[in-house]
Amino acid sequence: MTSIAAWLFTICGISLVGIGGFFLVGRPPLLLEDARFMNSSTEEILGAVPGLGSWLRHVFWVLGGYIATTGLLVLYVTNTSLRSGSAGALAVLTVAGMTSLGWMSAVNFLIRSDFRWALLCLALVWTLGLFLAVAAR
Repeated sequence: MTSIAAWLFTICGISLVGIGGFFLVGRPPLLLEDARFMNSSTEEILGAVPGLGSWLRHVFWVLGGYIATTGLLVLYVTNTSLRSGSAGALAVLTVAGMTSLGWMSAVNFLIRSDFRWALLCLALVWTLGLFLAVAAR
């Protein structure tokens, strides 16, 4: 079961690298859902605050780097420490899951994001990986 858990975490790690990549190179400063959350239009928001689009682009570069790095670290921990049976790996993956995908998913539900269900599915894959890794011990 550790092998299945490792594959599930590998999927999550690769997904996080992909999400981070999107934030680094593809995410516009404001999505339609951002404007919808603020009961406004993208044009009104960006017009009301000159420079906001440029600033947000930089913010998302940083955020994308952190998300991608989290994914890389998950891949490393999964394919080294978890596969070798390290108890510390489970603790790290539990906390990392709660503070990354878990929190991102929760906030996306709070703001009614279009991505909330996809993020929840990924968080559930992570949770299943944790259960399988614990069961394999």
